[in-house]
Amino acid sequence: MIAGAHSIGIVGAGQMGREIALVFALADFPTWNVDPDPAALTSADLHVGALLGGTRYLDTDRARVHARLTYTERLADLSGATVVIEAIPEDEALKRKVLAEIATTTNPGALIASNTSSLPISLLAEALPAERRDWFIGMHFAAPVSRMKFLEIIPGEATANAAIEMATEFAAVLGKQPTFSKDVAGFASNRLLFALLTEAQRLVDEGVATVEDIDRTCRLALGHPVGPFELMDHVSNDLALSIHQILEQAYGDRFAPSKALRELIGHGALGRKAGRGWHNY
Repeated sequence: MIAGAHSIGIVGAGQMGREIALVFALADFPTWNVDPDPAALTSADLHVGALLGGTRYLDTDRARVHARLTYTERLADLSGATVVIEAIPEDEALKRKVLAEIATTTNPGALIASNTSSLPISLLAEALPAERRDWFIGMHFAAPVSRMKFLEIIPGEATANAAIEMATEFAAVLGKQPTFSKDVAGFASNRLLFALLTEAQRLVDEGVATVEDIDRTCRLALGHPVGPFELMDHVSNDLALSIHQILEQAYGDRFAPSKALRELIGHGALGRKAGRGWHNY
């Protein structure tokens, strides 16, 4: 098991970061959720409060989170953290900038992880000093983090075995079931997922089936909890486009996004967060 006391920093209070912070706090780790945008922190606090207010959580869960989870705009507050996970938008330049800041702010012995779902870990590691790269790893959670058991662990070229072991042990403590992937664009999870999402969009483009019928087919025939278009709306269509572009650059046209997806985004139909996407909400 994980030895010694750990304090956790989660950088980014968006859809992923706020729930990653929640699961660490529920596991009794002192956790700081950092975001420079105070509105994002307020939204994260409200979201976590709404989750905890449901019947799934006990009063003891609420008390643990209240005692363990702190929201802050200051990256400097992570100076004593032993584990820091970056969970910001899927933008390579932005991730590199934030990872470099994390490396200069945190303890030299801290484990640094990225929640990226598609950018190679060894590519992002270039933003860190050479002496920090052995303790840098990919820890890709799935949304919604509070419910999904999935945690994909991706070592980079320089990642030490001890860092892999620590990430794996944290998965167990958080109640996640780890899978492992080679460090390639999209890893195993998003190469599988976006093969489905790309083909679903092609079926609509070709007039084979409607968005509604494709979602229904995946639920009823394939046993998926949600259909591909419902899923894109949930994670947000702009994020789906970003991942499409990363995969298309790495692997070619087989992952090219549809014209319809680009048009939705152009019209502000970003999914659930905007009240409309492939479906209306």
